[in-house]
Amino acid sequence: MKLATDTLDNGIIRIALDGRLDIAGADAIDMQFTALTTTKKAAILVDMSQVSFIASIGMRTLLSSSRALSSRGGKMVLANLQPLVKEALTTAGIDTLIPVHDDTESALADQIRRDVARARRILSQDPG
Repeated sequence: MKLATDTLDNGIIRIALDGRLDIAGADAIDMQFTALTTTKKAAILVDMSQVSFIASIGMRTLLSSSRALSSRGGKMVLANLQPLVKEALTTAGIDTLIPVHDDTESALADQIRRDVARARRILSQDPG
């Protein structure tokens, strides 16, 4: 399993995973993925276009990181899932806990909608 990161123009951190997210794959990326996703408030897009397989340990890695990120006020979304991986996540119910998008563009659009909605909530609470 390989992991690469970059920051998109809008400040969203993209984490691209490549390989099998089985026990060996999860172990190979665990420390780096956890450090990227749980240490600060951030918007994270996990590009899974090159993930050919996911086991329960891989789902655990995604879920625990997403929960930790959420507790810091951040948000994780998954994008570009291959059919087998998407089916596994859907069957396990992970898609109800972490937003899943068919492509990067829809994931980014969803993040922008969330940011606008959050800004509107903050502005509506401002007494001044």
